[in-house]
Amino acid sequence: MKPMIIGIAGGSGSGKSTFTNRLRDRFKDQVSVLYHDNYYRAHNDLPFEERKKLNYDHPDALETELLVEHLKQLKAGHAIECPTYNYSLHNRALETIVVEPRPVILLEGILVLCDRQLRNMLDIKIYVDADADERILRRIIRDTKERGRDLENIINQYLDTVKPMHNIHVEPTKIYADIITNSGMNDVAYDLVSSKIQAFLDENGMN
Repeated sequence: MKPMIIGIAGGSGSGKSTFTNRLRDRFKDQVSVLYHDNYYRAHNDLPFEERKKLNYDHPDALETELLVEHLKQLKAGHAIECPTYNYSLHNRALETIVVEPRPVILLEGILVLCDRQLRNMLDIKIYVDADADERILRRIIRDTKERGRDLENIINQYLDTVKPMHNIHVEPTKIYADIITNSGMNDVAYDLVSSKIQAFLDENGMN
């Protein structure tokens, strides 16, 4: 059985993780989750101060070709070793995460709908939209608490790269979405996607 692959895109701080987590919590061991953020390229050749200045919101910052290969392996029923990223050091970490093939694969990331090859692998494409003010506030809270960054660095990064790259590379991908929701807590969108997943599991005797 080929898995159902669901892409969950949207701006930084839009509520993608909330939506993803709700689906994962409901379907539990029927779901594997991949995060596009884990595929940021390694920059071992650059010192820390230079890595801080890189544009992490441009599609080229991500090793999407490796993600595509990993999705192909999962579809073929093989486990993968997913890379991880150290946000405090602005570099790929040494640790990897084993991701097992499951009936449903959730793929989350701001640029999930940007790459054509990746987009064509998705059975359902979701875009989580949110007001820009809400997104920057959520980003500040996340990056200070979870990623060890200081406020000045977060604001500078937002103004220099996050905001312009959102307008150029993220927002335009909304046209490819099957479902656009205004929040990760939108129950109508959640119920719709949950129903599609449940129907897929039922059809394949996985209920």
